[in-house]
Amino acid sequence: MKLHEYTRYDAVGLAELVARGDVTAAELACAAQEAMAAVNPRINAVVESWPAEDAPSPGSTPLAGVPFLIKDLAVAMKGKRVELGSRLAAGNVATADSFLMRRLRRAGLVTLGRTASPEFAYSTTTEPVLHGPTRNPWDVTRTPGGSSGGSAAAVAAGITPIAHATDAAGSIRVPAASTGLFGLKPTRGRVSMGPDADEVFNGLAVHGALSRTVRDSATFLDLVQGPESGDPYFAAPPRRPYAEESTRAPGRLRIGLLTAPWNGRGVEPAVHEATLAAARLLDSLGHRVEPTSVDLGVSWEEFVLANARLWTANLVTLIDGFAEAFGRPVNETTVEPETLTSYAWGRRVSSAEFVQALDMRNRVARAIGVYFDRHDVLLTPTLPELPVAIGTYHHGAEGADGRRWLEHLLHRSPFTAAFNVAGTPAMSVPLASDPVTGMPIGIQFAAGYGREDVLFRLAGQLERAAPWAQRTPPVWAGTHAGDALT
Repeated sequence: MKLHEYTRYDAVGLAELVARGDVTAAELACAAQEAMAAVNPRINAVVESWPAEDAPSPGSTPLAGVPFLIKDLAVAMKGKRVELGSRLAAGNVATADSFLMRRLRRAGLVTLGRTASPEFAYSTTTEPVLHGPTRNPWDVTRTPGGSSGGSAAAVAAGITPIAHATDAAGSIRVPAASTGLFGLKPTRGRVSMGPDADEVFNGLAVHGALSRTVRDSATFLDLVQGPESGDPYFAAPPRRPYAEESTRAPGRLRIGLLTAPWNGRGVEPAVHEATLAAARLLDSLGHRVEPTSVDLGVSWEEFVLANARLWTANLVTLIDGFAEAFGRPVNETTVEPETLTSYAWGRRVSSAEFVQALDMRNRVARAIGVYFDRHDVLLTPTLPELPVAIGTYHHGAEGADGRRWLEHLLHRSPFTAAFNVAGTPAMSVPLASDPVTGMPIGIQFAAGYGREDVLFRLAGQLERAAPWAQRTPPVWAGTHAGDALT
């Protein structure tokens, strides 16, 4: 199997080849490793790789034998490093599989490495000091987004067809939009965060995946969703497999169109036009699309302040834990400037302020919930701008404290974080590209709590109406002539 053959298939397609005996899981792992060698030096997406450890039974699951990558954060694979993109956690090795890792193994996925994350996932660009910046396969001078930027760049460049990702403020959807991928943030409580945590960032963070096709993400969620013993809560199980939902007609949906973000910043013309084009496409498919406004339940200033308190207070416990475990100081030699100032700010958050921040979470969740009582789906741009140049995020943020740094991040992605706070599912769909630069443009769709089924049905319909999987970036493993299997 040559690389152009390997990259032709999505994850489900590769698993079907394995099930038929046309190729083995070991041969696919070899192909993925050759793809990694071909493109990773240009994009710096994979920070560590290793030989395949698992040998799943062919056909045992819809993803059995598929090469896979895990993010350097929130998932633990026994004996492998989990460094969270930070010098403070460098050399940290997992002593046991996390619950998600166990499910990844049971799903038949063959994990071959870990992908880059910004330090403690505390950014929506992926430029950690520990490993250096990850670059966008569509334009290596630009960011692939974050915090799951390493996974996004790896999948977009064809190293693996799907990879693990997390999302606490847009970290699945932002990289998906930046690199032309499909990315769905599941409902809070859909996938266990255990056993080392019951919630991450007080329920704002969830596990998910980035993929080139809808059915891959749907199948992945089918295989990893559901509670584990000790979870504090869980989302009700789906009525049907999500993979099946992605093939079903969504019916006529009530879709609200929101083109202006809650913080009032402008949206670039190309992104605005792509969003309107998506609305026209939906209208042609029979949906009812109307301009809308969405009550956030709090002012934008309250939203930023309360999120800053939640994020930085959680950051303090995370940083202090690694500092104590490794006997390292918390200073500029171990922690990046923006993280360090956020840590200092978080140490001043009082218990009363923290509880008030949790009240903000409730108010936003209630307001968003009321909106979805009247609408099936909300349509927005995923990002207000095209992917920016490497280094841009640090401009204008010099000396920012914890609140100002989070405000700076949310300025870059003002459409995404509300659904993390509300706990509702949302997805970025790669429906457009900029006519001038060719950079991908993602369109975000959100739905009510537990309604991934609605989103997967809509995503499947959009993929059939406006297919995107054959669009590939300049840095693409499939253009390399190497013979992966000999």
